[in-house]
Amino acid sequence: MFSYSRVRCSIATWVFLLGLFAFSRGFAQTNPKTDSVFVLKPSQVFDGRDLHKDWVVVVQGERIVAAGSVKTVSLPQNARTIELPGQTLLPGLIEGHSHLLLHPYNETSWNDQVLKEADALRVARATVHARNTLLAGFTTVRDLGSEGAEYADVGLKQAINQGIIPGPRMLVAGKAMIATGSYGPKGFDPAFEVPQGAEAADGMDNISRVVRDQIGIGADLVKVYADYRWGPNGEAMPTFTLAELKLIVEIAASSGRPVVAHASTPEGMRRAVEAGIKTIEHGDGATPEVFKLMARKNVALCPTLAAGDAILQYSGWRKGQDPEPARITQKRANFKSAMAAKVPIVVGGDVGVFPHGDNARELEMLVNYGMPALDVLRAATAGNAKRFHLDNRLGMVQTGLLADLISVSGDPTQDIAAIRKVRLVMKGGQIYRQP
Repeated sequence: MFSYSRVRCSIATWVFLLGLFAFSRGFAQTNPKTDSVFVLKPSQVFDGRDLHKDWVVVVQGERIVAAGSVKTVSLPQNARTIELPGQTLLPGLIEGHSHLLLHPYNETSWNDQVLKEADALRVARATVHARNTLLAGFTTVRDLGSEGAEYADVGLKQAINQGIIPGPRMLVAGKAMIATGSYGPKGFDPAFEVPQGAEAADGMDNISRVVRDQIGIGADLVKVYADYRWGPNGEAMPTFTLAELKLIVEIAASSGRPVVAHASTPEGMRRAVEAGIKTIEHGDGATPEVFKLMARKNVALCPTLAAGDAILQYSGWRKGQDPEPARITQKRANFKSAMAAKVPIVVGGDVGVFPHGDNARELEMLVNYGMPALDVLRAATAGNAKRFHLDNRLGMVQTGLLADLISVSGDPTQDIAAIRKVRLVMKGGQIYRQP
């Protein structure tokens, strides 16, 4: 159905984007020349799997053309050498759960962002969020929903890809799918139709249309809310039936796209896993049986530890001073259970709930919750790349892959906090930050 309001909103957003992107051009780098050659000489290299001493990495144009021991790699004479003493070179980090169109809830509540902030305002903020994310060493993000900003995430991705603004590579979900009545701001007169922050779909025909429409507009993946807080007492309960979820997965798979699910109840998670959904976001209420099912089906968990931690601090918890809230204790036990069941872990913090550029918070919390630092780094690079079907392009320091590389002072395999000490950021052979 033709929607004048949707067209009007899109036009207003894009007019603003054109002006904003023209202004922002001064912050972006020009596209790298194909003959640009760099030799990177760090103290050590973490290649996405293991740590190596006395390695060098040669970059030409947008790709890595050599990586290995200084004794075996031939160094081109026309290269620019960048010395990185005391630093670890590693693949650009991959953020697994982000919302570039949201900003921290202690600044503005989610409801008010969806209901009161214009798309143009949200896009303006998002350009800064994208830049901050890239400069923090996260060269790729999986952005899981525009949260009421229509398909502004698609436009943001295009602007980054075209070199109009600096930012990470983006995999975008567009408007997440919800069951009618389950999501969105509550407490309004039923006579008023308020923005939902996502797209409702009910019944097989409507679900088919919505999935195809989102794909056609530019979604790289489909996100569905497999459960939400719509129970009789406001508790989380499943939303879509197993048959409906299977249909979503079937249509998305036909186009070569995965489906991810917000889910925190055992039944919502079980249905998502049985339907063929690839990753479960949050998973707070999972049982050991659900985690065993996920491990058997090779479905990954993105635990988003940092989001809940931030929300509790916004509510008054003084972390490090007050006792841990029951929710945190439960989350620790939940994550420990997932690791014991050998559930694959996706690294993603639900950034937007807390500041963009502070993405390292999730990596630090994963270590604090019991995941070895080396495993966290593997998951945030090669692991996320494989889960997101990007491993033929990035995620490793390997000949032939895109030169998405960062360096940090110190050794993050021993002290994960070193991941915050970013010195060099290179994306596609283009330097955005350097010592």
